[in-house]
Amino acid sequence: MKITLNGEIKELDRPTTIISLLDLLHLDPNRVAVERNLEVARRGTFAEVYLNDGDQVEIVHFIGGGEDSGTDPLVIAGRTFHSRLLVGTGKYKDFHETQQAILASGAEIVTVAVRRVNVSDPHSPMLTDFIDPKKFTYLPNTAGCFTAEDAVRTLRLAREAGGWDMVKLEVLSDPKYLWPNNPETLKAAELLIRDGFKVMVYTTDDPYLCKVFEEMGCVAVMPLAAPTGSGLGVRNPYTIRIIIEQAKVPVLVDAGVGTASDAAIAMELGCDGVLMNTAIAGARDPIRMARAMRRAVQAGRDAFLAGRIPKKLYATASSPLEGTFFSHS
Repeated sequence: MKITLNGEIKELDRPTTIISLLDLLHLDPNRVAVERNLEVARRGTFAEVYLNDGDQVEIVHFIGGGEDSGTDPLVIAGRTFHSRLLVGTGKYKDFHETQQAILASGAEIVTVAVRRVNVSDPHSPMLTDFIDPKKFTYLPNTAGCFTAEDAVRTLRLAREAGGWDMVKLEVLSDPKYLWPNNPETLKAAELLIRDGFKVMVYTTDDPYLCKVFEEMGCVAVMPLAAPTGSGLGVRNPYTIRIIIEQAKVPVLVDAGVGTASDAAIAMELGCDGVLMNTAIAGARDPIRMARAMRRAVQAGRDAFLAGRIPKKLYATASSPLEGTFFSHS
């Protein structure tokens, strides 16, 4: 018999109760919570509930250090998230790798593109078979749209398909550079906001324009760090800082991150989060890179909240010089 335990397949020799599974895993039932097929199992029923072939089981506990404890959540459009890393779902070799990378990243929000169903093979695998929309927040985006009309049409279809009203809007200017087309983005944002969408908008790192999007009613602004997929990192930290200083909505760096230090730099600047896809999916080991990005975003946020020391031209001794055995003439 096989079950999915915390995202991984586990084989069991015989039908097992929850309490027997916890005993097999050497876990104290009083210190964990168990979810079976998306329903929380009451601790008093652990000895009575049998697991069936194909069941999905999640076992969780409280931890300290490293993870967001809930005291510093990311809030977008009134919704609370504990991870500040948002990830895309494209460019992986298959859906299994997509699933494993997203689990390793700890992300709660995943961007998804809207594509036609394969009508010639309606039983072909779909993203929802691997990334459960009941466990993750799907963020439909308009990747590949070059006009406001196409972007609005795409997101209206997405809302009809899954009921999602929080969306990522991007309208591109050309297929080579994938630079944001801001006039079309402004037009699409106005239509979508009027239509009841909660728009997270991808744009250039222009402080004035980001403020315009915020004042229109966008729930988050997402300035690029560098061109999409370039891996160049944060090219203009100064304008990003200005965008953050004047914003009253979350600011998330989107596009251009290449490695973990890029994500940490964005967070140290004060960004509320980072969105990436190619940096993880295009790595030699996407799963390991996803873990690295998760830690980098956490470290960058902690460093920002801690407050770095000022930069100075001259050295400052780490230890006081008073009372030392040597003297200076």
